[in-house]
Amino acid sequence: MENLKIAAQMYTVREFIQTPEGIRESLKKIKEAGYDAVQTSGLGPIGDHELKTMVDELGLTICATHVGYEDLKDRMDAVIAQHKLWDCKYVGLGYMPFEFKDSAEGFKTFAREASRFAKVLNEAGLKFIYHNHSFEFVKFDGVCGMDILLNECAPEVGFEIDTFWVQHGGADPIQWIRKVKGRMDVVHFKDMVVEKADKWVAQAMAEVGEGNLNWQGIIEACRETGVKWAAVEQDVCKRDPFESLAISRQNLRKMGL
Repeated sequence: MENLKIAAQMYTVREFIQTPEGIRESLKKIKEAGYDAVQTSGLGPIGDHELKTMVDELGLTICATHVGYEDLKDRMDAVIAQHKLWDCKYVGLGYMPFEFKDSAEGFKTFAREASRFAKVLNEAGLKFIYHNHSFEFVKFDGVCGMDILLNECAPEVGFEIDTFWVQHGGADPIQWIRKVKGRMDVVHFKDMVVEKADKWVAQAMAEVGEGNLNWQGIIEACRETGVKWAAVEQDVCKRDPFESLAISRQNLRKMGL
């Protein structure tokens, strides 16, 4: 079975990628940390051709993106052209607009919008993927938002399960990886630890392999369901985020990836 390919989600280093010079230096550090691919997100202003030249020179692949909802809604032609230039198949949306998240009808409305985006992208040879947080696990009359999306979205809509946020929402990442089988090519690898707080503990993000998630089970489920890319993301790092990315990469190598 084809092994999972590993990428770095650039949102992890977003504070360093707000200028073309910062983007180039950050891509170089990501490559040195052991990654051969990136998922773009959180970038400052840079031309599409300029970024393509940078990644090509460094031997990096852009495997997926996160783009803005307004870009999908109002600038779809530009989104398609950008992804074709980058040889990038997966067009990701990091979260739905918050106006949709507080009711079952809101989730259904977003599902219709996502379906429309996905069909247009599919016709262009691209794939729309939706990335969850934990608010999708709020229940409405006993049905959580993620189930509404899974049931209401057209088959062309893909998912991008984030392991930390599923766990944060009180659900099982392994179960959800299997639940979206056939509809997920890109997954987010993000670990969870608990830290001392005032009285009890608080959940926090950690480098992959440094927390409490069941990585053997997660990787097994990804392989079983045909996931192609695992993008390592850590929204909040306790150390230099490039060091965090390097630790995650080293630990994933020890896990056989």
